[in-house]
Amino acid sequence: MNDIGKNTASYQVMRCEKGVCRTSSHELIGEEPLLIRIDDKPYSVVMRTPGEELFHAAGFCLGEGIANSPDDFNAIGYCKDLDPNVIDIRLKPERREKIPDLLERRGFVSQTSCGICGKEMVKDLYQILTPAEHGFKVDVNAIFNCIGKLEENQQYYQRTRGSHAALIFDRELQMMSFAEDVGRHNALDKAIGKIFMNRKLPEAAILVLSSRISYELVQKAARAHLPIMISKSRPTALAADMGQALNMTLACTGKDAELILVCGKDRIVFD
Repeated sequence: MNDIGKNTASYQVMRCEKGVCRTSSHELIGEEPLLIRIDDKPYSVVMRTPGEELFHAAGFCLGEGIANSPDDFNAIGYCKDLDPNVIDIRLKPERREKIPDLLERRGFVSQTSCGICGKEMVKDLYQILTPAEHGFKVDVNAIFNCIGKLEENQQYYQRTRGSHAALIFDRELQMMSFAEDVGRHNALDKAIGKIFMNRKLPEAAILVLSSRISYELVQKAARAHLPIMISKSRPTALAADMGQALNMTLACTGKDAELILVCGKDRIVFD
């Protein structure tokens, strides 16, 4: 985690409490644009915390339906000028021929918190998603252990209070992947991208998020075939509808040691 210091900046702020003000130094998390180019054409620009760009782009491509496997890439890497804010992706011809509509509709599923525009786009999303399989179950106490490990790994958040994080566990509840970023979508793309490029997605089972579960995050988790999503905030209504339609388990934490199950209750085992 050597990049932590490079991706934060110290700012002088004024802290006021009960009429008394004092100056203080606060550390803020970094944010820079990342351009993702596909076959020499700009596809999307996302604002993110620098680092892990290759995994970020790979996870993004999986979530958007551009790639189903690492084998769909001819190449993925930094641009020829080695600009860390530009990733060039080249698809294999046979993959490119299968997704002409996706490539034309550049950035049609945007990585913002502004929401989706139009019911037709929601239909498009469902066409690239498949329901989660039955069979996997986990004890509720193990879920709380997984939630606790999220905070343990959030180094940016401890210093800046300005980051989101995503943590993925396998079916044996072993940590597989962690990522932290200024953007919640970016953190998930990076975490998924790591296990996607390492060809370990079939082993992934539980996703823990620091942010609320939105429809975009359900989309990304479903593309990665993650059956369980846990967050610290309630999901949106559209996310809950999508999770239920895709046979996924969506839950969030409540007060004290409370777990609120929104859908897919059968996967959580209670004593």
